[in-house]
Amino acid sequence: MSDTKSTTPRAPDAPHPLRWTALGLLGLAQLMLILDITVVAIALPDMGAELGLGRAALTWVVSGYALTFGSLMLLGGRAADLFGPKQVVLAGLAVFTAASLAAGFATGAPLLLAARVAQGAGAALLSPAALSVVVRLFDGDERNRALGIWSALGGGGAALGVLLGGLITAGPGWAWVFFVNVPVGLAVLVALARILPRLPRAATGSLDIPGAVLVASATGTLIYALIRAGDHGWFDPVTVALVVAAAAGYAAFALWQRRATAPLMDLRLLTRRPVVAGTFVIAVTTALMVGAFFLGSFYLQNLQGHGALLTGVLFLPVALLTMVAAAAAGRVIGRLGARLLAALSLTVAAAGFLVPVLWSGTAAMVAGVSVAAAGLGGLFVVASATALASVAPHEAGVASGIVSTFHEFGASAGAAAVSSAAATSIATRAGTQSATGFDDAFVVAAGLAAVSAVIVWWLIPAKQP
Repeated sequence: MSDTKSTTPRAPDAPHPLRWTALGLLGLAQLMLILDITVVAIALPDMGAELGLGRAALTWVVSGYALTFGSLMLLGGRAADLFGPKQVVLAGLAVFTAASLAAGFATGAPLLLAARVAQGAGAALLSPAALSVVVRLFDGDERNRALGIWSALGGGGAALGVLLGGLITAGPGWAWVFFVNVPVGLAVLVALARILPRLPRAATGSLDIPGAVLVASATGTLIYALIRAGDHGWFDPVTVALVVAAAAGYAAFALWQRRATAPLMDLRLLTRRPVVAGTFVIAVTTALMVGAFFLGSFYLQNLQGHGALLTGVLFLPVALLTMVAAAAAGRVIGRLGARLLAALSLTVAAAGFLVPVLWSGTAAMVAGVSVAAAGLGGLFVVASATALASVAPHEAGVASGIVSTFHEFGASAGAAAVSSAAATSIATRAGTQSATGFDDAFVVAAGLAAVSAVIVWWLIPAKQP
């Protein structure tokens, strides 16, 4: 492959010959980022016992990663447009891998929390830049299939993380939930450096640092408010104050973008109907998926008395159906259209969430969440395909960053919402719970899916650009 081929924009009839290999490697890198949330969550009890970490420190082991990841993705997407997505992908993967090594060697809270923040920063560079590469390497129906594979890995990663977290923690120990990223990350880094085409820069100018600080601060504040709402309630004064502060931060960001000579993003992107529809779908989908994982995990361990390892095994059908549904959606979205596929998928998800309400027990819960996951898996494809359908190459990185940011919003809101709805069942000790709180939360999830099915029928354009 000559340098000309790797640096010149490809013609529609001459796709990059190694695009599917590149997709597989990028998907594997993205899978590491998604797995890192749930794999670490399963290892927290052992981690806390060995390092002497309290509840607050353990909470920040998870939240520090999520906050940094979510708040910096818009910056990562813009960097991909300015400096080239290949360079940003490699930089993000290198930072994430090095931080994983440091986290595994941590002997106390300071190094562990600093490493988790660094992991989040690397992930924020890698994720939107990788999605930008996918969007630019594929066209038409091939792009839909590629997004199906991408979504299958991301959608099933959370459930697979439960299984892997149980296996690793019960086997070599908690440190290996971080160490396992190192050989995988290095292998993917070397392979991507060799085969990933050096796509041309999609934008010119400098990085808007003040804008990046404003939007990262506002996003981090809002995600923290959503996380906090799960413990303290939605109308807690501090939670409300954080939401107000986040809104003020976004207002300041919008004003700065109108004045900046090289703004971080074109705010008109957020007025495009496909972008708005795609971000709505990804937020709702992630909220429902994380809610299902959260509820299912507590239901199986606290109400049914299963261990972490068996819980992970029981979540395997959820992961597999999510992946299968996402891959299938990538193949049929061109024929059915995004609007019909989204409405059908949300209807299936709503029906799945009602199963544990109508029937009790482990089998009913696993069956219901698996059906819901089959619906949600297709929605990951709808969200990406819809939001990115109308963006130009120079906007691909920022648009990918917007989609990825709303992914984190949905995850935080979903966990907060279901933990509040199921609080009466989650707060009590194992073996003493009533299923009432779980039933309430599953009904909330079913209602959200049903209402969203109506909204997407109106919001998603009938025909994609």
